Amino acid sequence: MTYCVGLRLDKGLVFMSDTRTNSGVDNISQFKKLFTWSIPGERVLTIMTSGNLATTQTVISMIDERAKAPEDRSPSILEAPSMFEVARQVGEMLREVILTSSPTGMRADSTFDATIMLGGQIRGGEPRLFLIYPEGNFLEASEDTPFFQIGETKYGRPIILRAFDPAMSFEDAVKLLLVSFDSTVKANLSVGLPLDLMTYETDSFQVGHTRRIKADDPYYMAVSEGWGDALKKAFNELPDFRF
Repeated sequence: MTYCVGLRLDKGLVFMSDTRTNSGVDNISQFKKLFTWSIPGERVLTIMTSGNLATTQTVISMIDERAKAPEDRSPSILEAPSMFEVARQVGEMLREVILTSSPTGMRADSTFDATIMLGGQIRGGEPRLFLIYPEGNFLEASEDTPFFQIGETKYGRPIILRAFDPAMSFEDAVKLLLVSFDSTVKANLSVGLPLDLMTYETDSFQVGHTRRIKADDPYYMAVSEGWGDALKKAFNELPDFRF
């Protein structure tokens, strides 16, 4: 399982993903799920992945190969004129990989399924955030839906819904995500640390703050313990139920 979140803030974009993959309780591994490509001053593109690991690794490899081989005229996300076109290219690659991997064609319950989150900015446009489905189609984040989650979403979603504010700082956004991830990690063993973090500031056209947050990270530990204590305190301060 996976847990990845992308936030669209007034200041820019924030991405966070876990690194745990598993094929049963006796086969747990760590794999990177957050990937970034950039041309400083011109574009920054970030992808997070969820689903079948072979599928997502193949898509990432295809993107890398096209970006590294300018003589190959296959479309490259580093040459796409807009974020919409990048989303379309990535959606086509994802759909192609799933179709060629499954001998019976794509199905809603295909074991080769994967979902991709894409965000970034290309000069001449605004920062945009997309959720790309296995079929290749996609949704874009908006004022009404300013964040996306993929993977194990149910444990961390209520926290984001209650506390998210598009005007919040990057620092507060990271704190919010750590609370969301901590709640998910504690509720589901298929999501685990370390966590990968990246921020992107609007119109900077360069990769922002990046960090790998491990289980012994002092700030993560402080957030985890503080959130647990705050919940207990809030619960104890609620009015008592009377029979």
